[in-house]
Amino acid sequence: MNVLVINGPNLNMLGVREPLLYGAKTYEDLVNLIESTCIKHNITAEVFQSNHEGVLIDKIQSAFSSEYDAIIINGSSYAHTSIAILDALKAVGKPVVEVHITDHAEREAYRRHSYISEYAVKTISGWGISGYVYAIMFINTYIEKSRSELLPSPQA
Repeated sequence: MNVLVINGPNLNMLGVREPLLYGAKTYEDLVNLIESTCIKHNITAEVFQSNHEGVLIDKIQSAFSSEYDAIIINGSSYAHTSIAILDALKAVGKPVVEVHITDHAEREAYRRHSYISEYAVKTISGWGISGYVYAIMFINTYIEKSRSELLPSPQA
């Protein structure tokens, strides 16, 4: 399985930006966690981060004609504001798992709605960077189940 992991604005500032809220782990720690989890489960992952909405949309669109089986995305603040990112995810048509480090439902009112959630097959929220591990495990099971349902049943 091949997964694209996309991280939105300010996630490159993990460990620096509001550590009481987002934790002390750095973005490098997050990337290492994602990569080690994927290696353990024989998953190939590309991890990508940008602070720019258009760059994130371009990266999502690159998954359309690629070997990616799924997208894991933490759209950060764009999850709450960007219909364009939602539209790009829908256009690509890959299964999506959304991750939020904090529990956005318990945050400010403007963070409680996520456009990405409208398309995602699963949203994982409030587990810190461990949420990415859960997202990887979930999407792995989801893709395996989808593939097995597509296989023809054995003939007796």
